[in-house]
Amino acid sequence: MNGGLRGRLGRVLALAGPLIVLVGGGAIALATRDGSAMRQLTAAPAATSTTVGAPSSTATPVPTTTTTTEAPPETTITTEAPAPPQPSGSVRDLQQRLADLGYDIGPVDGLWGSRTYYTVQAFQKVEGLARTGEDSDAVRAALASASRPGPMVPGGAANRVEVDLDRQVLFLWQGGALARILPVSTGNGVAYCESGLCGDALTPTGSFRIGRKAMGLEVSPLGQLWSPSYFYGGIAFHGSPSIPPYAASHGCVRIPMYAHESFYGQTPSGMAVYVVGDGPAASEIPPPPDAPVVPTEPVAPPVDDTPTTTSTTSPEPEPEPDPSPTTTLAPALTAPDSTTSTTRRNRD
Repeated sequence: MNGGLRGRLGRVLALAGPLIVLVGGGAIALATRDGSAMRQLTAAPAATSTTVGAPSSTATPVPTTTTTTEAPPETTITTEAPAPPQPSGSVRDLQQRLADLGYDIGPVDGLWGSRTYYTVQAFQKVEGLARTGEDSDAVRAALASASRPGPMVPGGAANRVEVDLDRQVLFLWQGGALARILPVSTGNGVAYCESGLCGDALTPTGSFRIGRKAMGLEVSPLGQLWSPSYFYGGIAFHGSPSIPPYAASHGCVRIPMYAHESFYGQTPSGMAVYVVGDGPAASEIPPPPDAPVVPTEPVAPPVDDTPTTTSTTSPEPEPEPDPSPTTTLAPALTAPDSTTSTTRRNRD
């Protein structure tokens, strides 16, 4: 740069306060504060520029508009599995309705226990529903339209017991009115040989009378009978801790344990019994002997067995002995000790 140019540049810087602009390639350009351009000292190709120094006070900034588009907030949708449908109404409502229809529900207390389980099962048997013993919308709907069952034996005795082998249920009539409905389990029809006795586990159909009765426990050669009321030789109504929804006994009519004492009191000797349904007539089956014994040692009553899951189809029943058809009785009958009785408490 010659001396004349340097002098002029110095005076400009002193008077106008120029801006020094570095242009790509090392070229230098000057501009005054009022925006008038000075000549470029060194030519250089256009490039990205960087401004050094204060901006001109008279320069008009170019307005800029910035449009910011914010992403919408994330929305999390949680889809929960729908709750299983619950039957409408309370347990107390269900119990009261069953009681109104004649079922042996016991105290209407709103508590779900073995008695409510078995009573619901009895209602399901009568109405042709799945025999689960569980509350459901189907049970509630059937309860809403159900009526008290009528007699299976029109013109029968005013005080009588009716047993339906097909539905596995019992109806107790007193004074011509329906007093009680209970679930039962009767003879499964299976041939057996146990404790020296052989026969077919059958509950005969026909008309009978209650004969000998025994409060408490009696033990037959094939199992335990709680408060039995005999109506055909060794075949009796009696309490049992196991009342499945299908026929499972050796001929006796099992009733739940909670009912055996009260049923005993409601069915005096001489009371009429009618057994109907798909089964052999009594004339085709000789009465099994009635010769149980009373244990010499006290035995605590078993509790009702209420399974949490019940199949809606009847599995192949396991033989669970009853005093069953036979012409002879094992000669040696001794009272089992308490250990033996407890082990065999599910047998009748």
